[in-house]
Amino acid sequence: MSLPLYYFLATTAVYILVSWSFYLPYRVGQLHFMTVANMTISGYFGAIAALYWNWPFALVFLAGIGIGALVGYVTSNAIGDAPCFAVVIVGFTFIFITKTVVENIEFLGGAYGLFGLPGLNKTVLLIVAYGFVVLIGIFIYRFDHSMLGRAASALFIDKTLAGSFGVNPKHLGMLLQSWASAIGGAAGVLYIYCMRSLSPEYFTFHLLGACMTMLFVGGYATQWGVVLAAPLLYGVPLLFPPEIASWRIVIYGVLLIIVLVLKPEGIITRRFVHKVEHSFSRNKANMKE
Repeated sequence: MSLPLYYFLATTAVYILVSWSFYLPYRVGQLHFMTVANMTISGYFGAIAALYWNWPFALVFLAGIGIGALVGYVTSNAIGDAPCFAVVIVGFTFIFITKTVVENIEFLGGAYGLFGLPGLNKTVLLIVAYGFVVLIGIFIYRFDHSMLGRAASALFIDKTLAGSFGVNPKHLGMLLQSWASAIGGAAGVLYIYCMRSLSPEYFTFHLLGACMTMLFVGGYATQWGVVLAAPLLYGVPLLFPPEIASWRIVIYGVLLIIVLVLKPEGIITRRFVHKVEHSFSRNKANMKE
């Protein structure tokens, strides 16, 4: 496997996971950017554990998930049912805090970061990354088609109405925020093993902007939009000349604005997914007959 193809596949898996971590809290109308901060925390912990403590990949990966979930759960106690704007501000604040902290600690490499991290066989890393993507995708699919998923849809539309049906906004918000943070922790560990280096500039607003574009351009109402948008929006700019590729974030921003104005639900809508599922079920029933 060529090195460019390996980086494309590995990074696409990370982008899918991060975008899904935005998708989950947004099911109840919250933009939870704590994921990016959790990537920094879990990424740096994983780098230190692998570089200085000689932890194996499996242990680092599980620790990254656990740290992300723990940080997400602790913060969700305060913002589990907070308005979207408040959740956004908390996420931005944590991104600034984590970036500033690691930049000012020499043990963590300071502003330059850490390099020469232990590697992992490329095939093994891709199998783990996409195996985790499939696992999370299954869980999200089951959630979206469960009573909790329907409760989340009700909260997205009207929190007061959902509460009248017995939905607890804070408990559901805490669940989704903690879940999203755990995914962010895993993505941070996968990213450092893919790049074998780490810098405070990795997990900042360029990543946030890219994944937000993938979520809303692909379609925020269903998990499948991200699966389509992530490889396209990450891969297509790689074909551009360097002079154009350097403007990728600007291109993402313009594309996001255009989609939000012309097609707010994104490319893949929930109605489209329902049609596909209905057509698949009908064809399956016809084959049995």
